[in-house]
Amino acid sequence: MHLLFATSIVPDGALASGYEIANAAIIAALRRAGARVTVIGFTWPGKPAADPENTVVLGAIDVRTENASALQKLAWVGKAMLSGLTFASVKLRTVSDEDVLAAIERAGPFDGYVLNSVQFAGAFEKLFADRPSIFVAHNVEHLSARENAAAAGSLFQRLLFRREARLLKEMEQRLCRRARFIFTLAEEDRAALDVALDDRSAVLPLVTTAKTPARKPRRIDCDAALIGTWTWQPNRTGLDWFLGKVVPHLGPDFRVRIAGHMPSSVISMHPGVEFIGRVPDAQAFVRSAAVIPLISTAGSGVQLKTIETFELGLPSVGTSRSLRGIDHRPANCVVTDDPIAFARALEAAAADIRDVDGSAFHRRQVEALDAAIRLGLEKLGPLRQEAFA
Repeated sequence: MHLLFATSIVPDGALASGYEIANAAIIAALRRAGARVTVIGFTWPGKPAADPENTVVLGAIDVRTENASALQKLAWVGKAMLSGLTFASVKLRTVSDEDVLAAIERAGPFDGYVLNSVQFAGAFEKLFADRPSIFVAHNVEHLSARENAAAAGSLFQRLLFRREARLLKEMEQRLCRRARFIFTLAEEDRAALDVALDDRSAVLPLVTTAKTPARKPRRIDCDAALIGTWTWQPNRTGLDWFLGKVVPHLGPDFRVRIAGHMPSSVISMHPGVEFIGRVPDAQAFVRSAAVIPLISTAGSGVQLKTIETFELGLPSVGTSRSLRGIDHRPANCVVTDDPIAFARALEAAAADIRDVDGSAFHRRQVEALDAAIRLGLEKLGPLRQEAFA
């Protein structure tokens, strides 16, 4: 079985974000099931595709809003309004339908599409109706847009996010209706998309690495560490909650290091909080902390940082939202949504560090991921048995 995996940004091997980590895990699982997978989409500027022989590149593009000029942002908004597309999808309309169709032809004969999230599928929606498809819903995007609207700091942003929410809900409904099968990354997302039937959808339990993580000694350089894309609104909402509600209850000598691109408006008066920007090795960074705060309070889908923390066996304190889509909680993870209790649990975990073996969690995730992928492939049609030949 040959599948065309349609995504906004093709893998470049860097795995710099949760989205890219999830994509790598899903593509690897499809190939383990026996499917041939060709990826189509854009690259980041200056970052070639990691697997060029199995990738069709439409061009290089930077879709990050925070990197765009005011003029570019205004152009995106205007183009979205005129086209009826979402703000996220219109960024990808740097090539024509004819260009994409020609690229699809270059991919060679194939049996179906894997439509990876709504951005690319929404930008070129009419082009993917000629073959059966699987839709991968990384998040329930219209619910995230509603949350963004509620958190928006200006009337213009609020109206823009409300428009996104309306269009995204309609798009998600169409993509789910047309798909032979839907994958979500969290159980509650199946119900939110109205596809919570076993013959319509399944949850993909993810992993952050292809290999079982080795348990090895580590050097502790700080009490707690966080890393993320803080310009993404759901992540920013969680960070604001952590800095505003939890950190004030931590002792002045409690050391928190926060890595990743940080908006200039994010500050903390706590003497132990340090913003350190980008780090060369994300895994080494989190392993240097006594405890990992898992701080999600918004968004849908699954938190890849939670999965990585559990795979590495690191102590953690998490919100209930941080554990969505994860069935098993290790013994060294404390769950609470109360800011004061969260702070106390962090201090207790840092004072008595208890790592565990994360290999069993990793194996369980891989087995469940492969089983879900096989179930979805069986729905694609008469050629499906070739995937298991």
